[in-house]
Amino acid sequence: MVTIAFKDLAISTAAKRGMPHERICFTPHPIWGKSDEQMYAYLEGNDPVTGKPLMPEVIAALTSPLTADEQKTGTVTPSVGPPTFVETYDNLQKYYMNNGMTDFMPIIIPTKEKVEAMLKGTSHDPEELIGELTPARGSFPAWKFTVRHVAINAVMAGAEPEYLPIILAIAASLLPSLSSSTNSFATAAVINGPLRDKLNMNYGIGAMGPFNQVNASVGRAWTLFSKNCGNCGQPGETYMGTQGNAVNFGNIIIAENEKDSPWTPFHVQKGFKKEENIVSVFFGYGIAQGQGGLGSAIKPVPQFDQGLLYNFIPLTSIFGALAVLDPLVAQDLVALGYDTKEKLTDWLQKNATLTVKDAKTMLFTGGAALRGPQAAGLKDDDLIPHWPNTSLINVVVIGGQTNPYYQVANMSYSRSVSIDKWM
Repeated sequence: MVTIAFKDLAISTAAKRGMPHERICFTPHPIWGKSDEQMYAYLEGNDPVTGKPLMPEVIAALTSPLTADEQKTGTVTPSVGPPTFVETYDNLQKYYMNNGMTDFMPIIIPTKEKVEAMLKGTSHDPEELIGELTPARGSFPAWKFTVRHVAINAVMAGAEPEYLPIILAIAASLLPSLSSSTNSFATAAVINGPLRDKLNMNYGIGAMGPFNQVNASVGRAWTLFSKNCGNCGQPGETYMGTQGNAVNFGNIIIAENEKDSPWTPFHVQKGFKKEENIVSVFFGYGIAQGQGGLGSAIKPVPQFDQGLLYNFIPLTSIFGALAVLDPLVAQDLVALGYDTKEKLTDWLQKNATLTVKDAKTMLFTGGAALRGPQAAGLKDDDLIPHWPNTSLINVVVIGGQTNPYYQVANMSYSRSVSIDKWM
């Protein structure tokens, strides 16, 4: 049973998995936000596709013998097209765009010569299998992809060969920048290690903006290889984000400002050595400006801990919190007694609470405190943790110290991958 909004997706997915005659019944859309009476009206009404009464149709689909066509077995192997094309530059731009292989901005055409030059950025065999990528694990067939496939997309994104190890490491995380959810999710990557300075990555003024080729092309490549190596981002089929997310164009690329941060770099927190080059990936709803939060303007020392806490209020606990602080904010927090990131995240986790009543009314509450034996006896006015442990709150330092500002992302840490491995 599928809602009518996913009609084409359900039919095409079944066909691509070798079941073009799978029996599918449809309900009206949406399901969320409906009263019991409205939901029963769905069940007691008609299938909006066939016009037949829904529940008798469901029973018949479950009990009627399979037809000859429904009993056929096998798989469907889609064509990948010819390995190369000979065309004009303008026609190739149109070909890539019209076939959904771009972000709908001009690309660098991945000629054989440019791809071979890009591959010199890694010691790995171009045909080495990196892994499998899918817009939603379990819901779509995964696509296998190689070093060469990622290199092609790195060329398209405008990257240089020296950037390829970072892009390969992000690819090896197997986290696509585009998922199939009806939510419009976003992804972020935090890059640590001496490679940031070697490549002149921007972690100062405008660090998350369009002011640096490395930052920009790495983030763009993430979206392009997600589309072309993982079948992601096909609206109405493998992408259903109802509004979309502008972050998906270049993603959130954060080269941590280790030099001006008073704290341990993020990758060291995760158990790596300072001299290692590491990329850490995050997934969630997106990022928003945090300045102006309650307490942030109190003088002589702004209460940035209170400000962060205030910014946590609207975040959903299905994802964690990623606090992105200018070094000036980090230094002020040290002055308040938070001489380590761990002290700050411990205080934030203990004080980021919500009432049981509010947790019950949140669409996605991750509320561990509302489940199991620990929920017994809780009253609506009782306070429970927004997040059950400190690992769901992460802090990175980035910025050019032109003002003590910060941003807060409702995003969870996924995993860290060695960049050095892909050099």
